[in-house]
Amino acid sequence: MTMVKVKLKLSQIADGDTLDVLLSEGEPLESVPRTAEEQGHHIEDIRKEGDYYHVVIRK
Repeated sequence: MTMVKVKLKLSQIADGDTLDVLLSEGEPLESVPRTAEEQGHHIEDIRKEGDYYHVVIRK
């Protein structure tokens, strides 16, 4: 999932809610959490599950 899609989803949820994003290793896993935090969101959890990572973002 790209940061553009993540931003769209975050705009659709209420403040305080969480969004669970499924990311592959590499650039998306590095840029999405960093950009989300820069925009004032909080990274609740990053965990590997199989070949992907769940990144939980609190708006």
